[in-house]
Amino acid sequence: MIPIQRPSIGFEELEEVKKVFESGWLGLGSVVFEFEKRIEEFLGTAHVIAVNTGTSALHIAFDGAGIRKGDEVIVPSLTFCASVEAIIAAGATPVFCEVKPDSLNMDIDDIIRHIGPKTKAIMPVHYCGSPCDMDSLLSIGKEHNILIIEDAAHAFGSSYKGRRIGSFGDITCFSFDPIKNITCGEGGAVVVHDEELAEIIKRKRNLGIDREAWSRYKKKRSWYYEITTQGYRYHMSNINAAIGLVQLKKIDQFIKRKREIVKRYNEAFAIIEGISILSWDLEETAPFSYIIRVTNGKRDELIDYLASKGIGSGVHYIPNHLQPLFKPYSTSLPVTERLWQEIITLPLFFDMSEKDIEDVINAIKTFFTS
Repeated sequence: MIPIQRPSIGFEELEEVKKVFESGWLGLGSVVFEFEKRIEEFLGTAHVIAVNTGTSALHIAFDGAGIRKGDEVIVPSLTFCASVEAIIAAGATPVFCEVKPDSLNMDIDDIIRHIGPKTKAIMPVHYCGSPCDMDSLLSIGKEHNILIIEDAAHAFGSSYKGRRIGSFGDITCFSFDPIKNITCGEGGAVVVHDEELAEIIKRKRNLGIDREAWSRYKKKRSWYYEITTQGYRYHMSNINAAIGLVQLKKIDQFIKRKREIVKRYNEAFAIIEGISILSWDLEETAPFSYIIRVTNGKRDELIDYLASKGIGSGVHYIPNHLQPLFKPYSTSLPVTERLWQEIITLPLFFDMSEKDIEDVINAIKTFFTS
């Protein structure tokens, strides 16, 4: 079976993990701090806080920014459930909005329609790695005094008008889980540009412990610490950071190869009746996943057909406003409800062979022409 996605990991990552094991310091430590520094250099930004998952990054970003009960956060329904659960974990209310059919990114006009007196943040999701319209979003945020907290789980390595996602804006959250553009095994990061907020989030990721207080007293009382804010067990471990440091060195080759595959797919599928391909700016986008829209009503049949040919596929995602847990926040989103019945995710990963690519393309062609 050709999987939808698969991490590209090997001996180099294993060697760095071995060094961490040999050091005996497995938790939060110097390897994590080095990983943060390398991401700061890659993005060209000042404050990166590494955490244990992308979901933790989202939650701690909301919590650190003071999003609380009674606040509302506008979020696309067509996203992974982690985006919504992070909002609810912070005590806030998700307000679902539509996405654009050509990109599956947030519909700016629909965002504006949903802004109200309780709106405290907007969460753009850079779908498949394609950046949202950040100029418009940041302008809306400034006009209405609303934070823009980016779910950039798909978009590590992507750029918007020549600026890397995470190098500008309010708060950006990345995921480094097993199938993301780089992996730490599990992990995430919060990127902020305000030093005070960065310090708050650093404390919150480690149960609210104030490291500065520890530093002041460590010569006299090495056991001393202070808890200065509500915190969580969200810090990244040296083990995960060791994997991430190796992966970060490979990001350019990962992006190059996946762009090549997306280009091949686009050229093959653009001429097939019954398929609508998404818009791609491959000069700016570090592709995470590849999605097409099946417009002839045969999406589910295609999934079954591909499985019979040994090709994995999936649906990313079932809209959250249709999920039982989020029923209290449900609303009518006709565009999203139509799109999710059309979308299918096809295999896209760095180690795909030429045969894998051709097998996917030929299977799709055969299905639509037979």
